[in-house]
Amino acid sequence: MTEPSHAVFLSYASQDAEAAQRICEALRAAGIEVWFDQTALRGGDVWDQSIRKQVISRHTHERDEGYFRLEWKLAVDRSHLMTTNKAFLLPVVVDDTREDDENVPDRFRDIHWTRLPGGETPPAFVERVRGLVSPEPSHGPTTTALPAARGSAATPLTRERVATPWRSKQALPMVLAVVVAGALAYFGIDKFWISKHPASPPTPPAAPASAAPTAFAPPPHSIAVLPFVNMSADKEQEYFSDGLTEEILNSLARISELQVSARTSAFSFKGKDVKIGTIARELNVGSILEGSVRRSGHTIRVTAQLNNAVTGFHLWSQTYDRDLSHVLQLQTEIANAVANALKVTLLGDVAAKIEVGGTRNPAAFDWYLRASKAYSTAHNTADLQSAVAAYSEAIHQDPRFALAFAGRSEALNRDASEWLSGAAAWEQHDKALADARQAILLTPELAEAHLALGTVLEEGFLDFGQAAGEFTRAMELAPGNARVLQSYGTLAVNMGGTQSGLAAIRHAIALDPLNTRIRSKLGEAYWSARQYDESLAAFNEVIGLDPEWARARAWRGFAYYGLGDFESARASCEVRPDEAWNRLCLAWVYHKLGRHADAEAIFARHLAAVGDLGAYQYAGIYAQWGDSGKAREWLATAVRVHDPGLTWLKTDPFLDPVRKEPWFKAIERELKFPD
Repeated sequence: MTEPSHAVFLSYASQDAEAAQRICEALRAAGIEVWFDQTALRGGDVWDQSIRKQVISRHTHERDEGYFRLEWKLAVDRSHLMTTNKAFLLPVVVDDTREDDENVPDRFRDIHWTRLPGGETPPAFVERVRGLVSPEPSHGPTTTALPAARGSAATPLTRERVATPWRSKQALPMVLAVVVAGALAYFGIDKFWISKHPASPPTPPAAPASAAPTAFAPPPHSIAVLPFVNMSADKEQEYFSDGLTEEILNSLARISELQVSARTSAFSFKGKDVKIGTIARELNVGSILEGSVRRSGHTIRVTAQLNNAVTGFHLWSQTYDRDLSHVLQLQTEIANAVANALKVTLLGDVAAKIEVGGTRNPAAFDWYLRASKAYSTAHNTADLQSAVAAYSEAIHQDPRFALAFAGRSEALNRDASEWLSGAAAWEQHDKALADARQAILLTPELAEAHLALGTVLEEGFLDFGQAAGEFTRAMELAPGNARVLQSYGTLAVNMGGTQSGLAAIRHAIALDPLNTRIRSKLGEAYWSARQYDESLAAFNEVIGLDPEWARARAWRGFAYYGLGDFESARASCEVRPDEAWNRLCLAWVYHKLGRHADAEAIFARHLAAVGDLGAYQYAGIYAQWGDSGKAREWLATAVRVHDPGLTWLKTDPFLDPVRKEPWFKAIERELKFPD
C-alpha cells in the first residue's frame, strides 16, 4: 500500500475535521495510506497520482466559496479524462445532507454515496476502500449494505443497495475521491500539489470546414516552463522557486531539439488563473511544464508535471528530493525526462550542455538566485548594486562559478550604461569587461559569457566589430536563447545587416512573444531600416501589450515622424510629455510643426534633467533642426563619453541631414564600424 497510486486523499471542510479524522484513523488502522492535512493547505505532489476522498455535509452546502469547491470541480473535470475501470471519486456524507443538495456537483449525485454519520467508520467500509485502492480491485458488484453506525440506527450508512459493478459505466475512473463535508482544499503535504492552471479539455472533433476555427498547431517539441510554486514555509523563498524555475527553463533551452518559450513570456502568467490551453496559445507551444518547490535548508523537493497543451492530457510527472549540491544533476534529470516525454531524439551530451558554467556549491547557488532576482527586477542603480553584491557573494563561495561572473558583468555594465557617467561609468565598464572575460576563461562554451562580453564591448567600449563576433559565438552556442537572438539581431541591423538582423529578432519574438522589450527592438530595427509602416505596426503591438510604457509611445512617434505624419507623432508623444524619450520626441516634432519656441523649451528641460547622458540624441535633434555645427559638437561629446547611443550612428535616420559631411565620415572611421 506504499505506492502513491494506492493512497487515499481525504478532503474535507475545516468544520468537519473531527469527522474526517475518524475516517482517517479507521483507514490507517487497516494499513491504508491516507493523505490528511489538518494545517495549511499548501500543496505537494501531482494530484492525478493520488486517490482522493471527498466529504459532504451542511458545511459544504453553506460555503459558497472555498478551496474544497475548487477541488470538487477539478476532481470532476479529471474524472472525465479517465477510463471507467478505475475508482476515483467516493463521496462520503457525515451528516443528514440530502442527495438533492443543489450545491453538490451533479457528478457526485450520480455516484453511490456512503453515509458515515459523524465520521464513524465501520469495517465494511474500510474493506470496500481497501478493495478500491488495491492493485487488483474486486470486479464484483457492490451489493453489501453496511451496518448502521453506533448511535444512529435510524440513519442507514448507504442510501440503498446498489448492484452496480465498479467497472461498469456507472463506476468512477481511476482515483478515489472522498468528499467530506467542508472545505475540500488540495491538501498539500509535501506529496500533494495542484496546478493553479486548470487543464483545458481535450480538443473537440473538428467542425465542418465552413465553420471550423483555425486549428491550434504549435511547433513540434515546443514547451513553456511556468513559474514553479513556492511551497516552502518561508514565503521569502520565492526568489529560490523563481530562480530554480529559470534554471530549469535555461536547461531545456540548451537542448537544441527543443523550442522553449523564454522567461519573460512564461513568467507573465505567474499568479494568474489561466487555463493551460490559453497559455499555450498565447505562447504558441505544444506543452507546458509546471510544478512546485519546497526548500528546507540545503534540501529541496521539486515536483514537476508536463501537460500536452493541445489535447489537455497529462504526459509525465515526478517528485525529486535532492540536496542543493545536486541541483545541476536535478536540472539534467528533469530536462532528460521532459525530452523523453516529448519523444525528442537528443543529440550530444545533454548533461554537458546543461551543467556548463554552473556550481555544485549550495551557498553559491543560493546567492546566484538572489542576484538573478535582484537583477531581473532592478529599477535603479541601488537595485543593480544589490544584484552586483549578491553575484559577488556567489563568486566568493565558488570562484569558478562562470555563470555568476557573466551575471555580474551584465549588472555592472547595465548600471554604467543607464545610470552612471564619467569616471564612475568607466570604472564599472572596466569591471564588467574583466568579469565577462573571466567567465569565458572558466567556461569557453558558455553562451551567457559571450553575450555579456559582447554587451560590454558594444555599450561600454564602442567596439562594434568584436561585439558582433561575441554575439555570433553566443548564438552558435545557444540558438534557442531569445536574449542572445535579440542582441545579435539588434546590432546586426544597426551595422547594416538588415535581413539577418530582422530574422534573428523575429526568432526571438517567436520564443518570447509577450516580451515587450524584444518587440520594441523589432520596431526600432524597422525604424533604422526606414521601414516606417512596419515600425509603426510593431510599436502599436507593444502598446497593446503594455499601454503604460511611455518609451513605446515615443518610438511610435518616431515612426509617425518618419512617415511625415507629425500630428500623429505629437499626439503619441504628448501622452507622457515628462518622460525622457517623449521629451526628445516632442523636441523633434514641435520643430517640424513650426512650434520652435516649444521645441527649444522642452529640449532645455531635457538637457537640464539628463545632461551629457543624452549627448547622442542631442546630435540628432540639432541635425533635424538644421544646425550642423551643434550636431557635430554633441556627436564629439558622445564619442568622448562613450555614449551607448552611438551604436545607432551608422543607420540612424535622424542623422541623415549630416551623414555626408566630412566630419561625420571621420567619426564613422574613428568608431571602426564593421563592413
